[in-house]
Parts: sequence; C-alpha cells; structure tokens
Amino acid sequence: MSELFEERLENELKALRTKNLFRKPLAFNNNFLNLATNDYFLLRHNKQVLAIADEIAQKYGTGSGASPLLSGYLPCHQMLINELLDWKHKSFGMLYNSGYMANQALVKNLPGKHDLILVDRLIHHSIAQALNRGSAKFKRYDHLDLCQLEELLSDNINNYDTIFVITESIFSMDGDYPDLKRLVELKKKYPFILILDEAHGTGVLGSSGAGLAEETGTFNEVDIIIGTFGKSLAGMGAYVLTNLLPIIEYLTNKAGEYIYSTFLSPHQAGVALATVNMVRNADEKRESLKLISRWLRNKLAEYINVQTTYNTPIIPIIMGDSISTLKLQTLFLNKGFI
Repeated sequence: MSELFEERLENELKALRTKNLFRKPLAFNNNFLNLATNDYFLLRHNKQVLAIADEIAQKYGTGSGASPLLSGYLPCHQMLINELLDWKHKSFGMLYNSGYMANQALVKNLPGKHDLILVDRLIHHSIAQALNRGSAKFKRYDHLDLCQLEELLSDNINNYDTIFVITESIFSMDGDYPDLKRLVELKKKYPFILILDEAHGTGVLGSSGAGLAEETGTFNEVDIIIGTFGKSLAGMGAYVLTNLLPIIEYLTNKAGEYIYSTFLSPHQAGVALATVNMVRNADEKRESLKLISRWLRNKLAEYINVQTTYNTPIIPIIMGDSISTLKLQTLFLNKGFI
C-alpha cells in the first residue's frame, strides 16, 4: 500500500481528532435508556412485527436475490407499495433499499440541466449531496424562510424549464417543520414541483400518521413524497410516491440506485407491511408520544435553551461546540442515558 495514501488518511483522521470530530460506532448494551433512537413507537422488538416479517421471509426467502428489474421484485413488494399508496393518497410508487438511496436517485436524476432546485438550507445530507451530483442548478433558502423562497421563485420562474422545491416535513436535526399550507399556496402563484421528505413526519403527524401532508390536508398539492421505513416503521428501506406515472417510469429506467442493486429483502418488506398497519392505527400511542415530547421539552427548558414551539419527538440541545457536546454525552452515559 502506498505510504503517501496511508499518510493522507492518518493526517485527515488526526485533524478530525484534533477538532473533536472523530467518530466511531458504539455497541451499547440494554442497560441504557435510549433517547437517541428514531424508532418512535419501539416496534422493532414487537412480537407481531417479527412474526409477520418471518412469515414473509419463509414464503419469499431471506433476500430478494436480484435487482428489481431482473427477478428481485416480488409480490410482497407490490403489496407494500399498495399499502403505502392507500395511506399516503398517491397513485404510483417505488421502493428503495434506504432513504439515502431514494433521495440520491430522485434528486440526482429527475431534475434536468435546464431546471432549478430550491431547497431549505438545512435539508438532509442525502439530498444536499445529491444536489452536487445532478445536472440541475440549485439555490438554498434560509431555514423555513418562505418569504425568501418566494423571492427566489419570483426571480427565477421564467429562467428555467421546471423549478423543484424540496423540503423535509419534520427536520431531522431541529425537530421543526415548514408551514406546508403556505408553501402549497405559493404553487398557485409560481408553478413548481413540490417534493416532501416525510422521513420523520411519518408516524408522528396526521390523524393516521401519514405525515405533515395529512396533518395539513395538502396531499393533492404535494407532487412527490419520499419516506423511509427506518424511523417510526422500525425497519429499513424507503419509497417514492407520486400521482404522475412518468416520474416512476423515468426513475425505474434512469436511477442506478434502483437498477444496479439487489432489491429490498422480503423480510424488510414484511416488517414494513406490519408496521404500516400498526402505525396507521396507533392513535393513542401517537397522542402519548406528543405528550411525552411536550413534557420533556418543557422540563429541559427549565435548565437549558430548548426550542419549545414544535411538539415533535426530535428535541435538539444546542451546545455550541464539540467539546461541550462530548462532555454532555459522557455525563449522559454515566447516568445511563444514550
């Protein structure tokens, strides 16, 4: 192995350690109270979920065995898509192996070189990275600042073939969310394609847990919904849903993330089939989650600066620097909290 190569790696890792930014995975035992999980309803240990997933795996195998365009697309995958379409009020959909892959596939491939993407400045890394890999130009607006977004729309609406606006529902680091009703009102004035990432909104918001689009009654105005099975649905994998069939057909034929990967395992499809049904009917648990989230926010706010406007289970504690953050992590671990 090249000494220069090894030296470069060591130097970059040393720089991370110096800045207290070096990370590694830790395997915690079950003696901790886990406040870091995004399995909001703790369904990953649910016996009924495990039983249904095992039943699907017994029928279709542990893995899909191929790309979805060869023989990897199985009846359990279509069953799952049908459930999602019914839940999220869309007509067409497709599955991916992870939310990261779904976001990369959609954002990198769908907008063309004569298009513009307008995106919230705090958008998830999987989308932010895809912006730099696609052919479309992009501009960021300040977090949740729809006035600035409207300015960008007004300035650019006649300069591009198509404008895409991308936002998360519940933002994964801050726990806040956009005024989606106002956002869809902008569509009446400036025609654009609205993409909503419901990764963290799913399960938490809406009368059936379908997300922010359900909470705000804007299903019809949201053009594309992205979501994942890796949060409240307690598994792994992701989906893209829309009412426009050519979007799904285009991604099926253009997105390498879909074409060149062994497809989602039947076992994980089984997990999602089970948890979608449970989460849709988890009214009491959904209300309990909101109450617990509100209680914890208010308690924390007695001692530190915590944002209390939004009642979601993502509660950011802003420490200001990595050293303070690591000290707080150590304190929590010593007290039995992750």
